[in-house]
Amino acid sequence: MKKTAIYALTPQGANLGRILAEKMHGDLFLPSRIADAYGGMPFNHLMEAVTENFSQYPRQIFIAATGIVIRAIAPHLRSKNSDPGVVVLDQKGRYVISLVSGHLGGANALAEDVAQLTDGQAVITTASDTEGVPSIDLLAKERNLFIANIRAVKRINMAILEGKPVQIYDAEDRLGLKNMDMPGLVVNRVEREVQYDIETPGVWVSWRRKTPAPGGDKLLLLHPRCLVAGIGCNSGTTKREILGLIKAAFQENSLALESLRCISTIEEKRDEKGLIDTACELGVPLIFADPSEIRSIDVPHPSSVVEKHMGVLSVCEATAILKSGKGRLLVPKTKSLNVALAVALES
Repeated sequence: MKKTAIYALTPQGANLGRILAEKMHGDLFLPSRIADAYGGMPFNHLMEAVTENFSQYPRQIFIAATGIVIRAIAPHLRSKNSDPGVVVLDQKGRYVISLVSGHLGGANALAEDVAQLTDGQAVITTASDTEGVPSIDLLAKERNLFIANIRAVKRINMAILEGKPVQIYDAEDRLGLKNMDMPGLVVNRVEREVQYDIETPGVWVSWRRKTPAPGGDKLLLLHPRCLVAGIGCNSGTTKREILGLIKAAFQENSLALESLRCISTIEEKRDEKGLIDTACELGVPLIFADPSEIRSIDVPHPSSVVEKHMGVLSVCEATAILKSGKGRLLVPKTKSLNVALAVALES
């Protein structure tokens, strides 16, 4: 995915856009009548350009009137969990407004960055920022935690704004709050699951699969990306079979698929289409281990058959352990007809 799209509508805006594009390594989009003169990619209508680019760039900068921008982006807004960060500024760069996805999309930080470049004023309106208190969605993003139920963010942030205690179940301290004093955040740490009060707004951090408890959006469920799925497979194995085994194993072992950080395998499988397609579908990287690395790992289920074909005693368990930093094996070797899978927790 590309990084930053910059749109301008006037010659003065185009000049500013060109400067920003150079400094931020962004792509500049301009009306056809001025595109050549200012080195931008041409469009006939702004709404057409936005339609083409909105899902391709995680950061969108508009040098235009706010009303024009709102009308252009409105049909494409889906969720604060997925929308890009959108910033609007005037053609002199005096005021840089964080418009959409201030936290998860990074628009607040983007507005600050642009304002520094234009010597302007960043305009941030999210309540947590104006009050100087933490926002749970930004904390989750910074800690690489997947937000399973985005609607609950509003309830938790409101409790923080009102100075109310927020209960947190985070057995492995993935939020990093155990030894941190964060002004504006009153935490009631829950050490055991049975102590969690479902009637009180709170945050549940776990790589375990969990249906949000009764109370709906009072419970914010966060999944750390900390699981490694090691996979060995026969040549030509389909994405359907690989993906099916992963989903079944995660379901049977109560693991959150959203906590999957990567898929690991042996270097020889670098061009295996089924693995590549599976990683793409799940939105995780496919990483590879050299046979010499794999041989250094002790596994509970070595295989002479795997050794005969691959030159190592294990692929799925060994690469899962290796690429999790020699973490704990949560799912030992499990198989379908053509696939072997193991899952490890990062150490």
